[in-house]
Amino acid sequence: MTPPEVLLHRDQDVLAQAAAARLVTRIADAQAARGAASVVLTGGGVGTAVLAVLAATGARDAVDWGRLDLWWGDERFVPRGDPERNETGARAVLLDHVPVDPARVHAMPAPDGPDGDDPEAAAERYAAELRAAAGAGGAGPVPPFDVLMLGVGPDAHVASLFPDMAGPREEKLSVVAVRGAPKPPPTRISLTFPALRAAREVWMLAAGGSKAEAVRRGLSPNADPERVPCAGARGRERTLFLLDRAAASALPPGEEGAAPA
Repeated sequence: MTPPEVLLHRDQDVLAQAAAARLVTRIADAQAARGAASVVLTGGGVGTAVLAVLAATGARDAVDWGRLDLWWGDERFVPRGDPERNETGARAVLLDHVPVDPARVHAMPAPDGPDGDDPEAAAERYAAELRAAAGAGGAGPVPPFDVLMLGVGPDAHVASLFPDMAGPREEKLSVVAVRGAPKPPPTRISLTFPALRAAREVWMLAAGGSKAEAVRRGLSPNADPERVPCAGARGRERTLFLLDRAAASALPPGEEGAAPA
């Protein structure tokens, strides 16, 4: 796993603007190099703000939206269109406003889908979709995502991998059902650590003082991912903690990061 780098921004708005610009560049570079790009989206305040900035900027035209695969790191297991779904927010602020190929928007299943109210079956369906995208010559059960974005929770959770929940860390699976999550709704679907670590780049997004302690713990070299999940998500080529000043406020002096804005 790559060691994390910290990039510091003045506030959440600047963080979202910088992340959106970085995302456009990364997608365009991947498409130029390999013909297509693959990105894993996240929800939450910062994740949704990044997509909203991307929708509003002319730089979005640098992306060939028809050659972009979009996945999600986790999803709340509620019906399609529910405002609590990460997919719903992404569609509202970005996907309904750009010419994406619907077949390349890989939303996680919902309880009103083909598997009904069975999150384990829904998780396996998503895992099968990832395996198909990875292809016979793939390096593992998921495709090599170019960028995988994750929000950091105040308890240091990422995706729906919460502290001290052993089930979601299943090393043999790429996607799992999560029951009894400590924040509502309690039933979710999530990528596992092995799937997160398949990404070329992992970006952790955090803004606000409520995330400061989680960020500090996640950047500790001795952190246990079982207790501090954001310490266990790392990219194969690069790992970035994209923070605003408030989220970085608990870091030791000299470790607050680079590229202030």
